[in-house]
Amino acid sequence: MPVRNSSAEPRMTSPNLEFLQALRTDARTKILFLVLDGLGGLPLRERGPTELEAASTPNLDALARSGVLGIHDPVGPGITPGSGVGHLALFGYDPIRYRIGRGVLEALGVDFALGAGDVAARGNFCSVDAAGAVVDRRAGRLSSERARALVERLRAIELPGVQLFVEPVKEHRFLLVLRGPDLSAEVTDTDPGREGVPALEPQPRTPEARATAELVRAFVSAARARLGGERDANMVVLRGFDQLPAWPSFGSVYGLRAAAIAAYPMYRGVARVLGMPTIVPAATLDEEFDAVPQVWADHDFVFLHVKDTDRAGEDGDFQAKVNAIEDVDARLPRLLDLKPDVVVVTGDHSTPARLRQHSWHAVPLLLWSSNCRPDELVEFSERACVRGSLGRLPATDIMPLALGHAGRLARYGA
Repeated sequence: MPVRNSSAEPRMTSPNLEFLQALRTDARTKILFLVLDGLGGLPLRERGPTELEAASTPNLDALARSGVLGIHDPVGPGITPGSGVGHLALFGYDPIRYRIGRGVLEALGVDFALGAGDVAARGNFCSVDAAGAVVDRRAGRLSSERARALVERLRAIELPGVQLFVEPVKEHRFLLVLRGPDLSAEVTDTDPGREGVPALEPQPRTPEARATAELVRAFVSAARARLGGERDANMVVLRGFDQLPAWPSFGSVYGLRAAAIAAYPMYRGVARVLGMPTIVPAATLDEEFDAVPQVWADHDFVFLHVKDTDRAGEDGDFQAKVNAIEDVDARLPRLLDLKPDVVVVTGDHSTPARLRQHSWHAVPLLLWSSNCRPDELVEFSERACVRGSLGRLPATDIMPLALGHAGRLARYGA
């Protein structure tokens, strides 16, 4: 049934995966899916430019002039999404129906052999003051090398009745996995999500999760004792408790041979939970861009993830985010030389440097193909995207649009 708005006019909802799977058709076309994490921004001053608008982006602007623009909501208007949620929506998986905790994505991203009953959580080394208030949720983004040494301390913790696994991820991030009988992922986060307040106590969401919450509480207490002598990384916070789901794979839904290229493990985890067969780790932006030609011939869909835009936004560094966007733009011709049939450029959410965190603002979207009806807008920016012919749409509509422009969806109905 269509959802009806306040004026009683019908509004189409996004096609579900089963519907798209039924319509898919084979083609020899290729789709490039470029995601600048946290792309959307805000001006620092009234009527000033956003980070995307302040950046010099001649290549993205040229693509916009012959493509179509719009803005999308990863979850819904006013809803601030996490990165995992945002990416699932971009790939057409309704993030309200397909829910997953950050812990599983981190586990899959570092190739941890997660079992069906395991409970995984994403951990941060953090800094707390003498009163226990969190003063830095990322412990100054300590180096990966130092984090590995701290992980070794946490691995020595023992909990009754379960196996405990602690694995380094990247910089201040680590993975916590509990393995044992009758575990539940229905445990609340200990990460308060902001500074100036104490870490939260883990709480069970259901009676069945009480024992697991007690194990998490014991781990946090032991970690505090083992890190207490550190000046900055003297505590941990945890979030995203979950267990491995069983979802329809990206390939089975869309009939695409997909490759994912990402520097950060979490985004490789998203690709892995969706069953993308080729997942390429890369340490730098150049390595990411260099990997695209290496997988291009054997794949129909290439997802390239860029993290630096989001990182700069979370650090509150407007100019660094501008620079990160310009770095991508300068390298874009290397991808366009591969002659993709469809190009999508967008973000998984907005991370304005002004706010230093993810936000609810709609995300700029650029779609190019030789079958576009060009908007005749002259730049890729928030203000241009608001005027684009795609309008404001759910992020889950992006994959059907890409497939349609690639000639990969059959006609519906008589």
